[in-house]
Amino acid sequence: MDFSDMGAMWRYVYETDTFEEEVAELWETVRPLYEQLHAYVRRKLREKYGVDKVSADGPIPAHLLDFSDMGAMWRYVYETDTFEEEVAELWETVRPLYEQLHAYVRRKLREKYGVDKVSADGPIPAHLLGDMWAQDWSNVKDLFLPCKNKPSLDIAPALRKQNYTAERMFRVSEEFFTSMGLSPMPEKFWNLSIIEKPKDRAIICHASAWDFCDSKDFRIKQCTDMTMEDFVTVHHEMGHVEYYIQYKDQHIAFRDGANPGFHEAVGDVISLSVVTPKHMVKIGLLPESAGKKDSEVDLNYLMSQALSKVAFLPFGYLIDVWRWNVFRGKISSSHYNCEWWKLRSEVQGVQPPNIRSEEDFDPGAKYHIPANVPYMSYFVSFIIQFQFHRALCTAAGEYDPKNPLAKPLHDCDIYRSKKAGNLFKEMLRLGSSKPWPDVMAVITEGNRRMDASALREYFQPLENWLRKDNKKHGAAMEGIARHKNLMREPRDEVEKETARAPSSSSHSQ
Repeated sequence: MDFSDMGAMWRYVYETDTFEEEVAELWETVRPLYEQLHAYVRRKLREKYGVDKVSADGPIPAHLLDFSDMGAMWRYVYETDTFEEEVAELWETVRPLYEQLHAYVRRKLREKYGVDKVSADGPIPAHLLGDMWAQDWSNVKDLFLPCKNKPSLDIAPALRKQNYTAERMFRVSEEFFTSMGLSPMPEKFWNLSIIEKPKDRAIICHASAWDFCDSKDFRIKQCTDMTMEDFVTVHHEMGHVEYYIQYKDQHIAFRDGANPGFHEAVGDVISLSVVTPKHMVKIGLLPESAGKKDSEVDLNYLMSQALSKVAFLPFGYLIDVWRWNVFRGKISSSHYNCEWWKLRSEVQGVQPPNIRSEEDFDPGAKYHIPANVPYMSYFVSFIIQFQFHRALCTAAGEYDPKNPLAKPLHDCDIYRSKKAGNLFKEMLRLGSSKPWPDVMAVITEGNRRMDASALREYFQPLENWLRKDNKKHGAAMEGIARHKNLMREPRDEVEKETARAPSSSSHSQ
């Protein structure tokens, strides 16, 4: 059939030429109810969120354990008095790479949406980045791939063509681990895991791994679809289970990651090998041609990775920076939203899609904030997974730190490497029985610190290209730190201003 664009094709199934108008009319009908609901929820969240109330709402109030505030209690598990300074240093190490990516993405969005929507040197409107929190830009990666003439690396068509099922995905994932000499999934795993959406009941489909703490029962819950994203997620979740299995003989108190970032890093380090075109060729999900050396394919691959891995870093960092300052009283309740967007602008380089005020409580839209769940562990995991990857790739002979051009880190696949598997196993078995720097040293040849240099090495080819491309197009590099004021005064102040100056305009939330 002849459609003008993809949107027209999607609208066709509704068999009406006025579909857009009808949807707009429906939205205007329900909008007042939505705005009332939104106002109620944000007010309740704001009432709930505060230094005294949050600190008192934990399982044990922080002050009863002799911590100055909740943030100090959260940082304590990292076993260092300088954790706050260390993560700030890690952010400064990766910031130059993020700024190059940000400048490139901002220019591409400006070309797409126009100079009136996206400035040349300021923050990016957050709603243009394909994610509710602008923390993962891969949903709009087609706008940013450098070499659009290259074939897609998406394996979804191959999964469907080869009649993959959820169980087959999980069996392929298990074989990745056993090929390295790691443990297979136990019988209970296969009998009791939920790997497809049940037809007889509703469940929360968010993928998760479970340790039932009896050294025998480990499971995954995932509503698996035949997509590349779910294929990678299966390996990630099984990485958690492999960690459970390896430390199952530790005392129950030590059956956990060495620090809060380790578990996510262990799952992700497997994914760093799984997503390589080289690995997909090995397991028959991409044609042989995809595994041949091609700098343009590499650029597209690295850009796809960066839109997820690099784009996340500032957001992963700033959430707890904001909360730590709330907990210690540096941010008062009358400035929650202003300080939130100041950090979003100065660190992440994004701005809200419309005018905000202190009547809003935008941090509360992120689950971890109203649920009082620490978030810095995700930032840590995104850093140390590349440390683990570099160490395992070196052990596997897939990466030579003395000659990174011959075997680049982003091309490494630790599949079938018993040497990498033995090194990995040695670290995993320790659980949290030793201080995390000791556990880190096992896999990194004695390095006891979190180190972002591996991440920079992984993305070095892309960073080199971004620097050249940004310079070629005259991209402004200082704009990420500029704070554009998109906050208005609270309603009572606006009403006072309106009384004095009738020409003032109001804003619909």
